Amino acid sequence: MRTDEIHYARSGEYHIAYMVEGDGSGGVDVLRVGAYAYSLALRRPKPLLKMSERYASLGRAISFDGRGMGLSDRLRDRRLPPIEERMDDLRAVLDDAGARRVLLSAGSDGGPLSCLFAATYPERTLGLVLMNTAPRIAWAPDYPWGLRREEFEREVDRMQAGWGTRAYAEEHAPWPMDGMTREETVDWWLEWMQLSAAPGDAVALWRMFYDSDVRNVLGAIRVPTLVLSRGAAMEEEAKAFAALIPGARQETMPGTAPTVMQERPDVYMDAIERFARALRDEEAELDSVLATVLFTDIVGSTARQAELGDRRWADLVREHHAVVRGCLARYRGRELDTAGDGFFAAFDGPARGIRCAQAIVTEVSRLGIEVRAGLHTGECRTVDEKIGGLAVSIGARVSSLAGPSEVLVSQTVRDLVAGAGLELAERGEHDLKGVPGAWRVYAVV
Repeated sequence: MRTDEIHYARSGEYHIAYMVEGDGSGGVDVLRVGAYAYSLALRRPKPLLKMSERYASLGRAISFDGRGMGLSDRLRDRRLPPIEERMDDLRAVLDDAGARRVLLSAGSDGGPLSCLFAATYPERTLGLVLMNTAPRIAWAPDYPWGLRREEFEREVDRMQAGWGTRAYAEEHAPWPMDGMTREETVDWWLEWMQLSAAPGDAVALWRMFYDSDVRNVLGAIRVPTLVLSRGAAMEEEAKAFAALIPGARQETMPGTAPTVMQERPDVYMDAIERFARALRDEEAELDSVLATVLFTDIVGSTARQAELGDRRWADLVREHHAVVRGCLARYRGRELDTAGDGFFAAFDGPARGIRCAQAIVTEVSRLGIEVRAGLHTGECRTVDEKIGGLAVSIGARVSSLAGPSEVLVSQTVRDLVAGAGLELAERGEHDLKGVPGAWRVYAVV
């Protein structure tokens, strides 16, 4: 494969543009997961070119334009992709490039996406580097480093009014890039906006990033992880981030500029190279994986069985099972167990699980029955192609709280489907039998 041309990977109905640099002699494939807006058509300034060369020296450096950005297909109907579809894009690029396992190098909103990918697909992930990124950007009582809603909305207003203009580029380029004048830096930021995304798409993706939170799933990451942050101002937040990932290391880089390219990118690359050289392409330990679990069961099944009689009830259950299995196939769910009139299934993303549950509720109602459903995303233990653990118990308990034709989800699921076009209504905090703490649940509207 030539290293100076654009390639396209097919991800569902979208074409994802990507580029590969390096001859592979270094032995490590690196997938660069950058900011939400980028374009491979951008000219590369000196610091970015130097970083690309050093990434390529590790083996192969794979860069791509996210769905709806740059040279990739634009979003259809302005529908933002749920997190699992963005992970699908990463897998499509890796498959097309012939990359079995990669070091994920991520910054900005690429950090949460890469964390989820590493936890969900450990067999494709050699290691994880997180640069100047965070598990969430919204302020919360337990997250004092985030932006408060009013600050965020002011930034959104500025973005809507100025995206793609020189004035906005000047506002966001107070530091010149390493080895460049400020005027050259402003020119590049202007080109970056104009080639990467339309204003509406940029704002929509920024809102999705603000509303998401991956802290509750970081404990499921089981690959070597390095968290890099710039200066003392971000050190406390970065340490808190790293503490949530088992075995993660945190290093503080010198400087105060907001992006890697603006100040001492060589220091970042030194740290990444040390980390990458220490990785070994050993078989991933797949005794645990991040998954979304779904539980469903028929409401009032005993009374309905008594009403219909055993033979007619058995026929109805068979029809119910056929409907549920059809929905699972449509949304890439994996049937794990069937007990009587209930199903236990797993998905590689929460939005697919929710939409599958909605489809099941709708389609079985045509049989004259109602089901309840519950979903949770968490670390699941894998044994003989089955999964178990506390996350499974939580999913079952959430399901037990649901009413007829209702789909309930945990707080974790709610935090992961931000921006996916799903409306959720809070249903309060609940004690889940056998599970520590109080759990907030939400109903899918």
